[in-house]
Amino acid sequence: MTMQGIEQVVGETAYDATGDKVGSVGTLYASDTSGRPEWVTVNTGMFGTKHSFVPLDGAHVEKDGLHLATSKSKIKDAPRIDSNGHLSAQEASELYRYYGMQLPQTSAGTAPDGRMAEHDGSMVRHEERLRAGTETVETGRVSLHKHVVTEEQQVTVPVSHEEVHVVREPVADGELGRAGELGDDDREVVLHEERPVVGKETVAVERVGLETETVRGEENVTETIRKEQVEVEGLDDDGTGRHKRS
Repeated sequence: MTMQGIEQVVGETAYDATGDKVGSVGTLYASDTSGRPEWVTVNTGMFGTKHSFVPLDGAHVEKDGLHLATSKSKIKDAPRIDSNGHLSAQEASELYRYYGMQLPQTSAGTAPDGRMAEHDGSMVRHEERLRAGTETVETGRVSLHKHVVTEEQQVTVPVSHEEVHVVREPVADGELGRAGELGDDDREVVLHEERPVVGKETVAVERVGLETETVRGEENVTETIRKEQVEVEGLDDDGTGRHKRS
């Protein structure tokens, strides 16, 4: 497994030896001498707030993430180590013992955890680097509520009505036959009119629903990191470290 292949799954899903999901792939820890990845942290718990060190021995990368050769229970019960970006020899030994792995042979100039020993005249400088990601949290809730309101609505309806008018016209002699006699008489005309009639019916007018839209943006995250600095002491003016005799 190459370092390049492993880096591609940082932040992806980690699975145990049986294929069960354990958490997400966190930080890779490689040997300072060989540069090969030896350990990886798996972020577990709510929002990935806990991490466990897991050996990469026997692990392999697939399309869905990193498959480890360790059981889920073993990973979750691993020693809690906050190494600040680097495993010490004591921390590495503790992990090797917990996972039942044989400690690597210490060669000249190499510490048990793969770091170069300091007695050969060199030292390894370390620094912290930010690994920023995201988590999804609930920020609010929106709901639909339907209720009945009233409003005045006006429509115009055409109507008609009957009116009575007195019509008078002369009668010619003999037009109505024999002349009638004098006396009382009554005539009646029935008048009509149209009046508005209002009815109601309930009809569907629109469908209302809620849908979410993901809006992409960027936020600046600021965090304090630590880094080591190497200073050289004891050099004379010519940079050789040899002191001139007086």
